[in-house]
Amino acid sequence: MRKSGPPKGIIAYLVLELLEEKPRYGYEILKEIREISGGHWEPSYGSVYPILYKFEEKGWAERIEREDEPDRKYFELTDDGQTELENRRDDSAEKARDFADVILGFFHVYAAFSTDERFDIPELEGQWRFDETFSAWVVEQVVRHHEHYFDATFERIDDTPEEFYERQGIDESDS
Repeated sequence: MRKSGPPKGIIAYLVLELLEEKPRYGYEILKEIREISGGHWEPSYGSVYPILYKFEEKGWAERIEREDEPDRKYFELTDDGQTELENRRDDSAEKARDFADVILGFFHVYAAFSTDERFDIPELEGQWRFDETFSAWVVEQVVRHHEHYFDATFERIDDTPEEFYERQGIDESDS
């Protein structure tokens, strides 16, 4: 599976969330982020450990020694780290629209590559293609993930974007 990168700042936020749950070491954090992202994000040691060291420098995390694993560098969240996490949670709440825009924007371009005659992208043997079959598979995966995470059968929403925004109380001019 090809690994794509997350939006800026998301890995640091996830590290704080994971440290709140329990003290962790770098590789454990890498595995958790890979799992949370469904295998699509796989940060490197070169990205997670600098975050941990930065958090340590800022006083948001501290290194702890464990007798049962003396060779691992465990980090735990400090009180200042908890405050930082709460601030980042507030910031993250404002990013839901950004996430949706990225998902929808990429899908629209995928569909355009599949259907718009201006794009003449060759099909490579044994590779992903820009076509209706692969597009349907992408949508199917999104539906399956929705049903898995929300423990509910997916139901189509017939609203136009404008109708959906109005029903949800979203001011389009702020979007």
